[in-house]
Amino acid sequence: MAFILFGYDQGVFSGIVGNQDFLDTVNHPSPGKLGIIVSIYNLGCLTGCIVNFLVGETLGRRRAMWFAMVWVIVGAALQASSYGQAQIFVGRFVTGIGTGIDTSTVPMYQAELSQAHQRGRLVCSEALFVGVGIVTAYWFDYGMNFTSGPIAWRLPIACQVIFTFVVIFLVFGLPESPRHLYNTGRGEEGLQVLCDVYDKQPDDPQILKEQDDILKAIKLEGSVGSSGWKRLFQKDEIQTRKRIALAYGMQFMNQMGGINLVVYFIPTVLQDNVGLTRNLSLLLGGVINIMFIIGSFVPAFLVDRIGRRQPMMWGSLGLGISMMLISILLSFQGSSVQKSTSSASVAFFFTYMLIFGASVNCIPWCYVPEILPLHARAKGTAIGISSNWTWNFFVVMITPTLIANLKWKGYLIFMCLNFAFIPLVYFCYPETANLTLEEIDHLYTEPGRQARHIARDIRKERKMGLRPTPQQLEASRGTELVDEKGSGGSIEHVD
Repeated sequence: MAFILFGYDQGVFSGIVGNQDFLDTVNHPSPGKLGIIVSIYNLGCLTGCIVNFLVGETLGRRRAMWFAMVWVIVGAALQASSYGQAQIFVGRFVTGIGTGIDTSTVPMYQAELSQAHQRGRLVCSEALFVGVGIVTAYWFDYGMNFTSGPIAWRLPIACQVIFTFVVIFLVFGLPESPRHLYNTGRGEEGLQVLCDVYDKQPDDPQILKEQDDILKAIKLEGSVGSSGWKRLFQKDEIQTRKRIALAYGMQFMNQMGGINLVVYFIPTVLQDNVGLTRNLSLLLGGVINIMFIIGSFVPAFLVDRIGRRQPMMWGSLGLGISMMLISILLSFQGSSVQKSTSSASVAFFFTYMLIFGASVNCIPWCYVPEILPLHARAKGTAIGISSNWTWNFFVVMITPTLIANLKWKGYLIFMCLNFAFIPLVYFCYPETANLTLEEIDHLYTEPGRQARHIARDIRKERKMGLRPTPQQLEASRGTELVDEKGSGGSIEHVD
């Protein structure tokens, strides 16, 4: 539900920026200023990530989600009651703060409560719900397009609060992250949460194995120093600085492939670059965004089979080709074949959204929290997600000017970036599918070996039956711990 809200916030302004009453209210801004009105929301999201960086560990995962919803409610109220540019600026910014806190907390919380063989599928399902939110907003905007007056844009904005109240209510039924509890010295509470989540007793092998892995990870990370801010950017034995850079880069790839040109401005693009009517542009914009949802079903069900690296590389290739063909087909403007080639370009907006939903949309949200060590997971996730909002803000701010001035040439920028991401993923990012969060820590503890090579060797050993799967590890390690406990050993707790 939190990510449906995220998607709704992303998509709701696409049908509003062309509304006549809205433009009258904000005094018909220039393309540059309109880009700032839309993108200042993303600047607020960046600020929200910074806020979560500062207070996330103190609040914990549950309270951080509640804290985020308060900001969204206040921001939505300010936007829906706006009567000028200044108020809409402030309202968009405040809403963004809440979304930034939310999006840098929920994926981390989900990853920390998931088992290794299910983690990718569960976290990627969040991005599927982003698509649901975007499509909901688009079709709501399309329906309100047939009304007149302020309600046509104020009501879609105000409806954000419906999602926030649902999130607030649902969080009451969720436990705190057990890894956060252990990391903050609340071991007994963490053990109880593990028992509740897996519906097992404290002496069950799976519970004992999970607890043992968490405690070992805390001990490993604690052996290299404190968990203060400075350590995030120091070169330590578990390569925290490098892993934060990987998290930041992953979200950079998510945003700089051109997705927000489509999500925020597809009706404007179809109207100004392709030459369609306002009504047809809105209608096609809604259908194009349905492709986002359809594509998102692929990683939601298959990401733990196909991994993280392959979807990112093949997805970037497909996105680059789509942008290239859009640019080529729109370049015939002013010629005798303009109408047919411009119409043909619409097909590649469909392929772009389908491929993005199936690949680059979901993987970064899963990859960021799992690549980070426990001591840096809250702060590191905030830094990683801040990349999303920084570059989201940049793209959305320049897009109105890009559409108006560069026209078809602007799509070549995104084509080049998508093609550049392929070697970046291949050489820099290890495969993390089906590895526990604690196993991922060990990818970065062997000096002189690249993490992607260690991850590759682990996969080969598992295929050959030389290394147990996460499910087998849970069973065998849990049995050992039960025997240990029964023979007089003890399980270490963090007090």
